[in-house]
Amino acid sequence: MQLEFHQVDAFSDRPFSGNPAMVYKLDAWLSDELMQKIAAEHNLAETAFLVREGQGWHIRWFTPTTEVPLCGHATLASAYVLFEIYKEPVSHLAFTCKSGPLSVSREGGRLWLDFPAIVASEVGVTLDVERALGVQAVDVLGSNELFVVLESEQAVLDCQPDMAALAKLPWLGAIVTARGSKQDFVSRYFAPAIGINEDPVTGSTHCSLIPYWSKRLGKSSLTAYQCSARGGELFCRLEGDRVKIGGSATLVASGTLMLS
Repeated sequence: MQLEFHQVDAFSDRPFSGNPAMVYKLDAWLSDELMQKIAAEHNLAETAFLVREGQGWHIRWFTPTTEVPLCGHATLASAYVLFEIYKEPVSHLAFTCKSGPLSVSREGGRLWLDFPAIVASEVGVTLDVERALGVQAVDVLGSNELFVVLESEQAVLDCQPDMAALAKLPWLGAIVTARGSKQDFVSRYFAPAIGINEDPVTGSTHCSLIPYWSKRLGKSSLTAYQCSARGGELFCRLEGDRVKIGGSATLVASGTLMLS
């Protein structure tokens, strides 16, 4: 069996920036074990698998070590592949996943994710969190992710977590964020418990970042930058109980996986 794949740098308009994702459009589902092995072989933050269902698509995402319930950058990459490689004759793509319905649309030269808004709850600053992240926190919130607010963009840039300690905390991963100097807010995301020490650009974390900063800044349209080594720019809108996350994508590789 041979499978076609495409590697896309999401949230970037040029190669070797943003967040790379591998995308497979399948005729039918492979076994969970095989999809996990394929994701481990590519060793990117996420590998996305798509199967058409009716007029839309079912999407699943795997890190090198586990399946995850929601992933923004690999959804953006998948939409790019469907639009640009497979020439889907629509401007709006509907996806279903373990987290519910998602969609991606083409608007004004950008791709826009439509994801659920997630409002993080107050946790409070704890010594365990500050020690694991190596920071002094202004505020600590949580949902399925740990959400840590820092005093400045420089504090976000300087964050050097203890990955072993962070992996032991009871959250999927940890977001650190602060007001930005050029954008409305900046962030970084660490998830060693699921095999990703630092994710370059994370669409899904903006499901909670956008409601938080929208309330803090009193505006519904925001700009964001994930200040990892690769970096990525995101355009954000809060629309009721949904968030819109806009960005670019760039194809960097295509090929064939040989399974037999």
